[in-house]
Amino acid sequence: MRKELLNPEPIVLAIVGTGRAGGSLARAARAAGVEVRVGGRDAAPGTFEGAGAALLCVPDEEIAAACEVVGVSPPPYVGHVSGATGLDALETAAERGAEAFSLHPLQTIPHPETDLAGAPCAVSGSSAAGLEFAETLATTLGLRPFVLDDDARTAYHAAACIASNFLVALEESAAGLLEGTGVEDARELLAPLVLRTAANWSDRGPEALTGPIARGDEATVTRHLEELRERAPELVPLYTALAERTRELALERASR
Repeated sequence: MRKELLNPEPIVLAIVGTGRAGGSLARAARAAGVEVRVGGRDAAPGTFEGAGAALLCVPDEEIAAACEVVGVSPPPYVGHVSGATGLDALETAAERGAEAFSLHPLQTIPHPETDLAGAPCAVSGSSAAGLEFAETLATTLGLRPFVLDDDARTAYHAAACIASNFLVALEESAAGLLEGTGVEDARELLAPLVLRTAANWSDRGPEALTGPIARGDEATVTRHLEELRERAPELVPLYTALAERTRELALERASR
């Protein structure tokens, strides 16, 4: 059953930032029946007056400055949606009496109307009250909150980048190599393999590992590297690093 927000009266949520994250979270809030006021850093004075909470959906380097947008008397709760920046960026709001929190959907947000329903969401708070509010707000917005220690934020964000951003870079590298052989529609052809592999990993973890390294076929790996040196030498360091990590995983699996 969905938690109610902490305030006994319906809360007004101020969202500062009109980009992809701000738009998508505003969409989720409206779907949950939460009154939302959205504006940028140039919002007219009084836009967010009376809000029960403010969520700063701006680039990391603008979080501290965005605290000024909610005024010298900020709402009781002020949070940001950065995965990499700590709660210290909200120091100005905290000094003015607000409970600081963060709420970071662990999901790629390609456009301002992204559906975030059911997405995991890392939450942190500067106090027990701030953390409880962050958890409750995330749940209200249809997200699945999990608590993230503020000191672990950089490692958490690195993991998210490896899982998402680097995956796109990796698949673009594979598609480019395939297209270089004269095959058309490389992304369309590789997509089923990528999606099936991701599903297998989700279901089985390291047991989903297949391919020449998993079966000890180092001769094929050698041929891959020889071909890459001819066709795409820029991919050799990438292949070498991933091959070494794959060997480690294969050895760990074999030792279980």
